[in-house]
Order: sequence, then structure tokens, then C-alpha cells
Amino acid sequence: MISTDSQAQNVARRLHDAHETYKEKTFTVRRFKHKDIVPLVNALDRQNPFEVSQIGESLEKRAIYQVKAGTGPNKILFWSQMHGDEATATMALFDIFNFLKASNDEFDALRQSILTHTTLYFVPMLNPDGAERFQRRTATDIDMNRDALRLQTPEGALLKKLQQTLQPLVGFNLHDQNPRYSVGNTGKQAVMSFLATAYDEDRNINEVRERSMQLIVGMNRVLQQFIPEQVGRFDDEFEPRAFGDNIQKWGTTLVLIESGGFKGDVEKMTIRRLNFVAILTALVAIADGSYKRDNPADYQAIPENGPLLFDVLIRNATVIREGHSITIDVGIRQIEVNSEDGGFRYKSVIDDIGDLSIFYGLEEIDATGLTLTPAHIYTDTLDSVDGIAQLDLPALRNQGIVAFKVRQLPENSFHDQPVHILYAGDLPAQPLQVDQIPTFLLMKDNEILYYFVNGFWEFTPDNARRQGKMFNGVAE
Repeated sequence: MISTDSQAQNVARRLHDAHETYKEKTFTVRRFKHKDIVPLVNALDRQNPFEVSQIGESLEKRAIYQVKAGTGPNKILFWSQMHGDEATATMALFDIFNFLKASNDEFDALRQSILTHTTLYFVPMLNPDGAERFQRRTATDIDMNRDALRLQTPEGALLKKLQQTLQPLVGFNLHDQNPRYSVGNTGKQAVMSFLATAYDEDRNINEVRERSMQLIVGMNRVLQQFIPEQVGRFDDEFEPRAFGDNIQKWGTTLVLIESGGFKGDVEKMTIRRLNFVAILTALVAIADGSYKRDNPADYQAIPENGPLLFDVLIRNATVIREGHSITIDVGIRQIEVNSEDGGFRYKSVIDDIGDLSIFYGLEEIDATGLTLTPAHIYTDTLDSVDGIAQLDLPALRNQGIVAFKVRQLPENSFHDQPVHILYAGDLPAQPLQVDQIPTFLLMKDNEILYYFVNGFWEFTPDNARRQGKMFNGVAE
């Protein structure tokens, strides 16, 4: 006899392996907009098992849609992108739509079980104005997830109305989180995290919240086979203004899913697949009631998230201050900045300096025996950024010259060369200060081994040959 747990693991593996079949091909990057989902939603209205309706609109009059499927007694409400720049789960919901409308495949029985035991209500992209700008907040500049009491955002008022009208058994609150969270103090990146939100200051557990914990225990268990030891538990301190906490208080079991980071998965396609698997396995558990066998105490055993990661961590570098050698670690944070072409570039800052031995880096450099020094500046002032292309940059980099002064500010604030631009009159940044752009050299005696530009690093050619590596790319 195959155990229930083995069956769930097997279903999860099959869903994971079959995801490409159901993946909505429209989405190849995270920065899509409302206009990109409208034709997809409209197309669903003509397909079984869906009913589509416009249930409201944003402050800027963008339509907010509900997609309904199923006829079962257990009502389940999903909403994604209440923060406009948290788009991973929106992609996964459209993958789930493709899964639910499919037929004549190995998942027919599973699909039928979900649709006959549950009624599903999906609100993809609850904050379309924020998605338009790829920003967290709504067009009111209010964080919708801190608007559950005042209800000053039309989108937040709509969400409360939905919960109060439908009174769903379970609500799935779908988010993205900072990719620099670690699982406990392990240094492993939290790829996905969960939260059974508290409904009061004392973090009591009633039947409603216990169900959250049980569902999360099941999702964590199946995800471990794909991302072992990379699932975290979010801090459950009560936040009286937040929708998750209040919806739990209002009687709907609230499951908060946070999509974190996965190394090399900039557009979160891997995490999108994991959302697809986790949500569908949770729906199976609700449909057949198997979640009731999970021990809520196992929820507390999931390691709590910790902000212990830097994008780059340099350990044991030497800096010279007032003639004294000092050993320091340097933590660098790489921040996505929206660009004029609808994509993004990176802006990096030095996040912290000193003893960072309790922290970890997604990339780490052991700089023991190396001295961190200012990057060199090209002696001539150029008329514009365009003049940089006329120079022999590899030769200049070998001399440590990666900063260039220009007289004319370009129309586009981003540029495509791995260089640091200093506009006429700017003073070059001297290592090291918190919040400074990390552009500097790491040297051994008089030899340059690494140079950093905007927090991204390269080996010098000789060091690259020694390391057997080449630079992994730079962005401004």
C-alpha cells in the first residue's frame, strides 16, 4: 500500500515534470502589464470550466477580474500582485488556468476532484496600477497590504468585499519577498516561504489558523524534494493593518506564499513552477481533506526567515586607514531599477562594512591577503559617454582604470559599458562608505586581481586564468 504522503510526493513530482505543458507562454519576464493579461482573461471566458467577470477597477480605471472555476462546497479565494512588482504568482495562476482547462491527460482524476470539491475564485493582478509601474504601492501611493482597516484604496476595499461576500474557507495571499532572505541562519536562500498569519497580538491558534498551518506543512513537505532546506517560515508578528492578519481574523483560513529568490533565476521561472506545484497540491489536500492529518506543530519546525544574505560578500579584505591596516568584510546589495525600455538595470550599494561573519553572500570572495583600494580614474575628461567606446577598455581595466569623467549627462541614465561614470565636478568615491556605489579594486601587492564596477566583479585576465573562471556579466 502506498502511503498518503508518498502519493502526495508522487503527484507533486508529476506536476513539476509536466509544468512545461501548462506553462502560459505569454510570460517570459516578470515585468508584464495589465494589457498583457486582459486578452488571456477574456479568452478564458469562452472556455470550460471558467466564468470570468469584472468585479471592480483600480484608481486609474484598469479592470480587475475574477476567474471562477469549480462547483464544490469549499470556496477558495486567490489574489496575486496586491503589490504591483510581485508578479511570480500571477504567472503561476495562468499556468494553473491552463491546467484546469486541459483534459484527456494523466491528471483528469485529480482535476475533476478539485473542481467537484472546491469552488475557486482567482483575482490575478489585484493592483494593476502598481504593475504598470512595476512598483509595490498602488496609484494612491498606499501599500494596499497596510490598508485593511482604513480601506483608502479601491483595490483594498474590493478585496475586503470579496472576502466578506464569499466567506471562503481558504484564502491564498500570493507575494514575492526580498531574495536576500535566508532559511534560518543556514545561509541558504529562501526560495519559497510561507506564513500562517496571526489574528491577534498573542498569536493564538484557533481552528481557522490551524488549517493554515496544516496546509503549509503539506506544501513544505512536497517542495522539499525540489528545493531541500530552502523553504522558510515568515515572521508571524501580528500586523493589525495587514490583509492577511485581518482575513484570518475575519474567519477565512489565510495562507501567505512568498516567492523569494533562486540563484540564476532572475525572471523567477523556476519559482513560478514551484508555485504551480505547491498551490495545486494544496488544492488536492483541501479537496480530499488530507490536510487534516498534518500536525500543525510541524509548521513551527520550518526555519524562520532571516535577512542574512548579501548579493556579494567580500570576506577578510584589508583597507588602509590613516596608515593602519584594517581587516573588514564588505556586503553589497544589488537593486533592480526600472529602465526606460520596460526592463531593468542594477544599481548596487555597499550595504554594510565590518565584521560580517554571521552573514552569507549569494556570491562570496575570500579576500584574505588582498587590499581593497580605490579604482583608478581615466586622466582625460570625455565630452560624453559615447567617447568611452573609442577607448581600449580591456587595456585600461588591466591598469585598474574603470572610472571615467564626462562633461555631458546622457539622455538615458543607463549605459552598456562596464564602467563607472563620473560627471564633471563629481568627486570620485573613496573606499569605503555604507551606501556608496561599490567600485574599487582588490589587489595583491601591486597586482590587480579583481575589479568591481557597480557591485559586479571581474577577474583581471591573469587572475581569470588562474581561477579558471571568467566574469559573469555586469549591469549598470
